[in-house]
Amino acid sequence: MSNTIQGFSRLTKKEKIAWLTATFLPENPEATHILKQYWNDDSTLQQLHDEFIENTISNYYLPLGIAPNFLINDKSFAIPMAIEESSVVAAASKAAKFWMSRGGFKAEILGTEKIGQVHFTFSGNALLLEQLFEAKKAILLEDLKPHTESMENRGGGITSLTLVNKTEALDNYYQLHVTFETRDAMGANFINSCLEQLAESWLREYREAHNNNKADLVIIMSILSNYVPGCIVKAEVSCPVSELSEANGIDPEVFAAKFVQAVNIAEVEPYRAVTHNKGIMNGIDAVVLATGNDFRAIEAGAHAYASKHGSYSSLTHATVENGIFKFWIEIPLALGTVGGLTKLHPLVKLNLEMLGNPSAPQLMEIVAVAGLAQNFGAVKSLTTTGIQKGHMKMHLMNMLNQLQATPEEKEAAILHFKTHKVSHSAVSSLISSIRKSETV
Repeated sequence: MSNTIQGFSRLTKKEKIAWLTATFLPENPEATHILKQYWNDDSTLQQLHDEFIENTISNYYLPLGIAPNFLINDKSFAIPMAIEESSVVAAASKAAKFWMSRGGFKAEILGTEKIGQVHFTFSGNALLLEQLFEAKKAILLEDLKPHTESMENRGGGITSLTLVNKTEALDNYYQLHVTFETRDAMGANFINSCLEQLAESWLREYREAHNNNKADLVIIMSILSNYVPGCIVKAEVSCPVSELSEANGIDPEVFAAKFVQAVNIAEVEPYRAVTHNKGIMNGIDAVVLATGNDFRAIEAGAHAYASKHGSYSSLTHATVENGIFKFWIEIPLALGTVGGLTKLHPLVKLNLEMLGNPSAPQLMEIVAVAGLAQNFGAVKSLTTTGIQKGHMKMHLMNMLNQLQATPEEKEAAILHFKTHKVSHSAVSSLISSIRKSETV
């Protein structure tokens, strides 16, 4: 029996669910109910969500939490975080509170340049191609005016256009390499529209210069890059080592030395660096998602940046110099506060309002700080009590829900594990013992 279907996209949402459950979930009588219970009762809001993507059948919820007490450039923030992983919001909040009394976080924008490329092959004379490009560059830029005018009025636009010869890496491979300033927009649609027009104009100019011969030059593709090493934000914290005395009760100099060494390990050991940076992205992705931005693009760009020196390394750095502890991050973040979901998703709009309706550079600073705070909390735990003590206590409620614990059982478990080590077997054993005692 074939499980394929023609015209699926033309079915109603109920028809899609009926086919899906009958074909792939025939033994689950609750499947239709589970999907429909996440529909929003507000039909207008539900239609809005249905139209975000194709073939919508339901809504997939993530918890939206708040990490309060962030002091960034002397301004207070409560940062929204959309994430399912236990302990992320708690760790960020704890780090924010720790640094609030030590001057808070400082952040600055080091650049906002974004990149796009027209990729093409050319089998002719490279010198003649370079001469043609220089002769036609002004025309290429003029052709882009209808696309760039609005962005230029907002202070953005194209900042450079160059021809790049990549034939040493790949036979006959060239690029038109373009840099952009997109102001408060992430700018993906703007950049891609410009690049497609640029490719069309470049091919036209080449053909006109070579009697309509197009065989030597072939456009492969035109697309923005999510690697944006010129769109960088830096965030940092610092204080005298003596002020680290509250770090889990250990000697502040011992703590500072272990913390710096832990970060140094992540700088030279890729196996550690991947997990180290994953923790950073716990904080960053949660804020990126809560503000309607593309966390996949941010992830890809961040990890590429972590490899910029030829091996994968830590995105954060730490030093102790002249008695001052310093911890910082430099990371590429191509974010937007206009366009996309920022003006459509009601919670995204509310979250941005909560942050004071930041500009894109201001949001870059907030997001970088969230990543730095998350990493501080993780490394602090790793070098003192260990990561599992706090993580498993935060994971306790998930385990209790898996065991379908009653409110009374949850209350007893929370009290018990204030003084006992949390593990799945320990939680399961406790709930079993409570239930046995109730049946006696």
